[in-house]
Amino acid sequence: MSTAAPTLLPGAVLADLLPAATDTRARVRDAALVAGGAVITGIAAQIAVPVPGSPVPVTAQTFAALLVGTSLGARRGLLSLALYALLGMAGVPWFAGGASGAGGATFGYVLGMLLAATAVGALARRGGDRGVLRTAATMVAGNAVIYAIGVPYLALSTGMSFGQAVAVGMVPFLIGDAVKIALAMGALPTAWKLAGRRG
Repeated sequence: MSTAAPTLLPGAVLADLLPAATDTRARVRDAALVAGGAVITGIAAQIAVPVPGSPVPVTAQTFAALLVGTSLGARRGLLSLALYALLGMAGVPWFAGGASGAGGATFGYVLGMLLAATAVGALARRGGDRGVLRTAATMVAGNAVIYAIGVPYLALSTGMSFGQAVAVGMVPFLIGDAVKIALAMGALPTAWKLAGRRG
């Protein structure tokens, strides 16, 4: 029986703490995690509140995508959000508010979440989810990636100026982002502490 705490594993993310005795079991575990992350993101996207004057609703989708990426790591996070995006493009109604398909004004945010999950997963492998301040920095970076793709896509797809797209596609969401970041700052380091106690 190992007495090493999981928090000491170099390059580990939370998903790596789940046991997998053989390579086959590890592949099954990873496939389940990838599918589960896509489903969690799709469910979270249904928590959507319209924002007056904006085609972009407030959702729990971005928070779920960032948690999926951080918990699964870059590769599994990328695969999970890619599965979410591809199935949504194919007609599964699990984009924000039950939407599906590609090309809508908010589809750039879906693409941004795919890249953001990869980025925060890579940061998590470097310990970016193990302390309060590091978690905050990881989540800020993930949100920045989402906006870096989502806002220009919004401008192009609607004919808005970039400034208008920032005003309706980013500014109204910053307070909510701060709340989500605060939740992650508590949840992720706590999960590592609990895992360490069990280890």
